[in-house]
Amino acid sequence: MSPDDGWRVAAGLALLAVAACTGGEGATASSPAASTSPAAGAILPSAMDFRGQRLHLLTGGPEGAPAVLLLHGAAFSSATWQELGTLDLLAGHGLRVVAVDLPGYGKSAASDAPAESFVEDLLVALGLSRAVLVAPSLSGLHAFPCVLAHPERVAGFVAVAPAGVAEWAPRLAGSRVPALIVWGTADKVFPVEQAKHLADAFKGATPLYLEGARHPAYLDATDAFHDALLEFVGQVGR
Repeated sequence: MSPDDGWRVAAGLALLAVAACTGGEGATASSPAASTSPAAGAILPSAMDFRGQRLHLLTGGPEGAPAVLLLHGAAFSSATWQELGTLDLLAGHGLRVVAVDLPGYGKSAASDAPAESFVEDLLVALGLSRAVLVAPSLSGLHAFPCVLAHPERVAGFVAVAPAGVAEWAPRLAGSRVPALIVWGTADKVFPVEQAKHLADAFKGATPLYLEGARHPAYLDATDAFHDALLEFVGQVGR
């Protein structure tokens, strides 16, 4: 059991139950482009063939608008962002939002393909030339490689107590990708000191410490997280 899983069990099973129900609603399409483009604020489930396996997505907002790609931690899925209202919030502000179930999580099939090229390959498959990446916990291992190797495709990087800081921060030293580094001050999974270590790797990084929030800080301080996310995307994503 991962640390995220342990927190999840301690917090209760209610969120997982809602996620399971929400993720199963609606029709699926062969790709996000095959679905009718939703109005701003309307979030639709879809599926696409990705690397030969089924990948589950939740999408919303106008196609062609500045994009935000939301990943998730080990105990969560794309449904978490819908339950929190993050998808509705961003789509309602005229942004194209895509939340994905990582391979082997939620409703996505497992894959042997390397995590290192996941984000780059997904951006290509979605037809997105650039996006703001939101990467909590586990998903840092998927996002960091793209931030390093393809900064031109990353409009901004929102790192929420991501895994892999010790490995990736030295390699990212001097990165010009705009970054928002989010950490709960009560995080018992990854020490809050890692926030400064990661922020120092970027030329332009803003640290956000959410007082009293645990590892999935966006659950404990949702309004503060949403306010900071909107402000950051407004600055870098247009």
